[in-house]
Amino acid sequence: MAEPAPPDALADALDEHASYLSVERGLRPNTLAAYRRDLRGYERFLRARGVTDPDAVTPAVVADYATTLRAAPRDDGASRLAPASVARALVAVRSFHRFCLDEALSAHDPTDDVSPPRVAAGIPKPLSEPEVEALLAAPVADGPRGRRDRAILEVLYAAGVRISELVGLDRADLDLDRGVVRVLGKGGKERLVPLGRPARAAVEGYLAAGRPELARPGGGRGRAGDAVFLNARGGRLTRQGVWALVRTAGSRAGLGERVYPHVLRHSCATHMVDRGADIRVVQELLGHASLSTTQVYTQVSAARLRAVYDAAHPRSRAPVPQ
Repeated sequence: MAEPAPPDALADALDEHASYLSVERGLRPNTLAAYRRDLRGYERFLRARGVTDPDAVTPAVVADYATTLRAAPRDDGASRLAPASVARALVAVRSFHRFCLDEALSAHDPTDDVSPPRVAAGIPKPLSEPEVEALLAAPVADGPRGRRDRAILEVLYAAGVRISELVGLDRADLDLDRGVVRVLGKGGKERLVPLGRPARAAVEGYLAAGRPELARPGGGRGRAGDAVFLNARGGRLTRQGVWALVRTAGSRAGLGERVYPHVLRHSCATHMVDRGADIRVVQELLGHASLSTTQVYTQVSAARLRAVYDAAHPRSRAPVPQ
């Protein structure tokens, strides 16, 4: 007769899985945080149903969880989670149960027959160039936070950096004389990214008259260190802080919820492709490991392709023979 499971077998298994992801798989902090967040929700779901042992989870329980996810409200108040969010959460659940099977914490994998929702290949929806100009002009740049916000928006668009890359910047990463910034991307890979003159001017203005105010002695509880972008307490600005300021600028520019940090990365790449940039140059700028990831931006330019075709092909607008 099998020995009964310890009272908190679920918590023990989740802790071991978290260590496995961190130590053996070496996942980056942001990815680890996403797994933990999704699995905390899964743990709450199981405990609410009296399940305290991963070996007691059945395919029906996992299927019920998937149904619950599809009906869950989003963080922004929308009525349903996006399919991509449901799929991500189920990936975390599947990873957990496969780990339990491999480590003999469970005799079966209840996720074998549960398929995540299909997620359509996303085509970025960039801002237009006039919309970007309106967004960049939105911050009130007569104070330290306004100068900081303007510099952040300029760098997000000029360099096409990810939000995690932006908040990780230190002053030593900036070479404003040469107009480049050193970025630490996915997988710990470094790349040099150029900054245009408006972005350089915005960063220089912030470093001269914005950052010193945010980092002033006694001005807050945070410790500035070498971080480029600081919060109001003098500490390193967080991802959430960047989200908030970008959303605020989007509202001021009249762009509503279309604006979030990554849309400036989309817009940077799309506008460069529209203006004739080589796709491999854009790949290097964005830090994509695979060219296929960058090629999605060529799909966005279908309207421009149509316009060029209509202007250049001799029979594009030719009369149709009767």
